[in-house]
Amino acid sequence: MLALFYIFIGVAIGVSFWQVTRILNLRSSIATDKDNDVQGKYFMLFGVFLYVLMIYCLIAMNVIMLPESASYEGENDDILFNVSFWLIGIVQFIMQFIIAFFTYKYRGKKSNKAKFYADNHTLELIWTVIPGIVIVVLIGFGIFQWTEVMNIDESEDPIIIEVYAKQFAWQARYAGADNTLGLGNVNFIDESSNPIGVDMSDVASLDDKPVTELHLPKGKKVLFKFRSQDVLHSAYMPHFRAQMNCVPGMVTQFGFTPKYTTEEMRLQSEVVDKVKRINKIRSEKGEDLYEFDYVLLCNKICGASHYSMQMKIIVEEEEDYNKWLAEQSTYGEVINK
Repeated sequence: MLALFYIFIGVAIGVSFWQVTRILNLRSSIATDKDNDVQGKYFMLFGVFLYVLMIYCLIAMNVIMLPESASYEGENDDILFNVSFWLIGIVQFIMQFIIAFFTYKYRGKKSNKAKFYADNHTLELIWTVIPGIVIVVLIGFGIFQWTEVMNIDESEDPIIIEVYAKQFAWQARYAGADNTLGLGNVNFIDESSNPIGVDMSDVASLDDKPVTELHLPKGKKVLFKFRSQDVLHSAYMPHFRAQMNCVPGMVTQFGFTPKYTTEEMRLQSEVVDKVKRINKIRSEKGEDLYEFDYVLLCNKICGASHYSMQMKIIVEEEEDYNKWLAEQSTYGEVINK
C-alpha cells in the first residue's frame, strides 16, 4: 500500500512538470472553446477521482483510529472530534462538487460574456455568521472539556501521581497516606538513590511511593502532576484522550477517571480486530506477538531515543489496585533499609 502511494506521488509530480512545460510552450497561444471544454471535462474527472479517494480513505484508514475513550472525560473529546469531523466532511463533499461542477458549467466560451457582480450582503452575512456561530460553539465546548480535565478539585480526594520525564524514560511516584506529594527539585537529583529529585527533608515525601509502571483503579479520579528534568516532553495517554506538556522548571497537570480495566479493553471488538491485524504482520516477520496495553508515550520529539520513551499503564479493579499499592515501598522505608 505504501509503495502504491509513493508511485502515485511520483506520477503526480511527473504530470505536474509535464503540465508546466506545456504552459510555458503555450505563452503565445490562445485557448479555444475546444481547449476549455476538454479542460473542464478533465477537471470533472479529477473531481470524481477526489471523491473516490476520500471515500476510500474514510473506509480503509478507519482501522488506524483509536478505539472508544477509556476514560469518562475522554468521551467529550470523542464527541468534539466526531462533530468537527462530520461538519468538515459534509462541507468538503458539498464544496468539492460545487467547484468541479461550476468549473465545467462556466468554462470559457466565445459566445458567453462574464457578468459583473459587485456583492450580495445576504450571502456575505450567511457565510460569515454561520461559520462564526459554529466556531464559537466548538471552541466553547473545547474550553468546557479543558476545564474538566485541568481544574481537578483536590477536595474530591483524587489519587495523586507525579510523572517525571527525562531523556529517555518516565518515572513516577504516588502520594502516600496523606495524599500529598513531597516537594521535588532538580537540585536534589542523585541518579543512584534519588533520580527524580525528591526533597527528602519534606515530611510529605517520606510516605510517597516510587514506581516503574502506572496502576490505576477503574472508576476513581486520578490527578497527574508532571515535571521534566531536561527538555520539553509531552505526556500522552492516547486511550484516555489525555495529553500535557512536561516543562522544565514548572509543574503541569491533568486528570481523568478510567472507564475500562485493561482486561475489559482487551475484549472490545475494535481492540481484538486491531490486535489480530498487528499479530498477523508480526507473525509473518517472525516477531513476538502483541498484547494490548494502555501506555504513556512522549508526544514531543525530545531526542534520538524519543520513540522508546514509554511507560506501561494497568487499569484494574479498585481492590486489585489497593493490593498492588500496598506492596510498594515508600521513600521512608527505602531510606531505612
